[in-house]
Amino acid sequence: MTETLRLATRGSDLALRQAETVREALSSRRRDVELRQVETRGDQIPDELIHRLGKTGAFVRALDEEVLAGDADLAVHSLKDLPTEEMDDLVVAGVPERAPSGDVVVHPEGLGIEDLPAGAVVGTGSLRRGAQIRAARPDLTVEPIRGNVDTRLEKLLAPGLQAEHERRLIASGEGAALTAEGDEDGDADSEGDETDADEVDEEFERSVEEWFDSLSDLERAAMERKVETEYDAVVLAEAGLRRSNLFYEVETTRLPREEFVPAAGQGAIAVTASDPDVIEAVRDAVDHPRTRVAVTVERTVLGELNGGCVAPIGVSAMVQGEHIHVRARVLSTDGTEEVADTRDLPIRSHATAAAEFAADLADRGADDLIAEAREEAETGEDDD
Repeated sequence: MTETLRLATRGSDLALRQAETVREALSSRRRDVELRQVETRGDQIPDELIHRLGKTGAFVRALDEEVLAGDADLAVHSLKDLPTEEMDDLVVAGVPERAPSGDVVVHPEGLGIEDLPAGAVVGTGSLRRGAQIRAARPDLTVEPIRGNVDTRLEKLLAPGLQAEHERRLIASGEGAALTAEGDEDGDADSEGDETDADEVDEEFERSVEEWFDSLSDLERAAMERKVETEYDAVVLAEAGLRRSNLFYEVETTRLPREEFVPAAGQGAIAVTASDPDVIEAVRDAVDHPRTRVAVTVERTVLGELNGGCVAPIGVSAMVQGEHIHVRARVLSTDGTEEVADTRDLPIRSHATAAAEFAADLADRGADDLIAEAREEAETGEDDD
C-alpha cells in the first residue's frame, strides 16, 4: 500500500463531493489521499440516455481500470452505477452510511407529482422513474433529460426565468425601446404594447439589475442556458441534490416510496479496491454495516433478476431489528404492467433470502417484463 492513497473519481461536482467524503474519512485515520479525476464512457457520451450506453458500468469501468492498472489505489462510485456482476480482482471495500435514498420531484412552485396538471412535461433520464411516473400519472408527458444535477435544474428553471427577465425588461423601458424599433418596421402595435408595458411596470418594485443580483448562482446559470425542451418538473434523487448542496436551492416534494421505489443502491457510495491492505484501511474507515446489509439485499435482488439498467426495476431495503424490510417493483417501460411485492427477510441469511425473493418475483412475471424492456433497449423502441 502506497503512503499516499490515490483515489480515482469522476470530475463532476457530485462525484468530487462524494470522493471528498471518502478522503475525509480516511484522513481521520491518518491516511493521506489524493484525488485522480478520470473521464468515463458515460461522460464521453453526454447526449445518450443511460440505458443506451451498453452494459451497466458506463460510469464505473474507467475508474476501476485505473485501480487494476495500478494507477490508483481505490475508486469511488455511486453504488447504483456499480454492476452486480463480479468485478475481476476488485471488491467493494467500503460502503459509507447512506444518504436519503428516495426520489423527489422538483417544481418551480413546489407542486407534487399528484398536483401537476394533465399534460405537464416531466424530465427524467431514468427508465425506472419514467415507468413509475407513467404508472402513477399516465396523463403526464415524460421527456428524457441528461446532465449533472445542476444542469438538469438549470434546464428546468431556464424558461421561467428567461420569460420573467423579458417581462422586467419591458417594464423597465428597455423592452419598450425594442418594441419601438419594431413599430418603425410595422411589426407591432405601439399603442397596445405601451399599455402592456405600463401595466407590467406596476408589478415590479425592483429594477432589472436588482432582480438579477438577487438570483442564486444556479438561477443565473439557468438564465444563460439555451432552452430546447421546456420541462414543468424534473424527478431526481434526493441524495444527489443534498450532496450537490442544491436541495435548498429549489422547491422539492418527496415521492411516496410505495409507488416510487428507488433504484438498488440509490443514495449509497461504494469504494472499490484490490490491494488487501487498502481494502482493510477503507473498510475500517468508511464501512457502515447497516447500509452494507441493506444494499447487499437490493443488489442481490437486482442481480438475480438480471435487469441491470435496461429495465425499470426499483428495489429498496431497510434494516429493522432482526429483519430487513424489502420492497421491489418491476414495471413495463410504459408503466402499464408490473410485478411488485414487499417482504421481511431474516438478517442472518439476508443474501440467500434476497435471492429467493427475486426468484419469486421472476416466476410471477418479472422475467417477462425485463425481457421485453431489454428487447426495447436493443431496438431503440422505448420512448423515455
